[in-house]
Amino acid sequence: MSRTRLTAIAVLLLAVALAGAAGWAWWNYDLRWRPKTIERHAPEIARLLEQEAGWVSPGLKGSKLYMVSFRTCPDCLRFKAEQFPDLHAAGVDTRVIEIARRDVNGLPKSTPAERATVAELWLTRSWELMERWEAMPAAAWTAPGIPPADGDPARTAVVEAGRGLVDKLVPLMADNGVDFAYPLLVWWDQKGRMRACACEKRETYRFVRRELGVE
Repeated sequence: MSRTRLTAIAVLLLAVALAGAAGWAWWNYDLRWRPKTIERHAPEIARLLEQEAGWVSPGLKGSKLYMVSFRTCPDCLRFKAEQFPDLHAAGVDTRVIEIARRDVNGLPKSTPAERATVAELWLTRSWELMERWEAMPAAAWTAPGIPPADGDPARTAVVEAGRGLVDKLVPLMADNGVDFAYPLLVWWDQKGRMRACACEKRETYRFVRRELGVE
């Protein structure tokens, strides 16, 4: 094989390797973090979030961002701390849906105070209550002045409604390529498309900000 042909093969192999590296970098630093467009079940998902969920919000008049969360979710708390101020400044109405998770294999995933507070949030839609709750360490919160959910069939049903909401959302999101995780974020972009992501990582934030008009 001639030297010229060997050189051509080497150049071709190098070009393929560079293209592969560029493609991997594009996927790793951009594509993998992009939200999904909800193309299936959008009306049902919108109905669940808007009408069946006990969301709380600051009552702003701009775009709507739904966030499914639980009190001790570290990724949820980070998103709230780092992104809510800018979103609110841009008029985005952050509609938070707090869930008291079910026990798993006999291990508790929520506390009596958490269940009481979640029920109260769903019933009263009080943003001020959520802020008071999150201003204290979760372990120190005793739900002062809030009726317990445990032992109260009506309030227990509200807590279960939150868990049922997640049960419904999981397969609907999966059909759109979104693996449910906390925080689940759902919004409408400037083209009117419903968008969603399980925004556990900071790498997802820039897309949410851009599509909600936060510079």
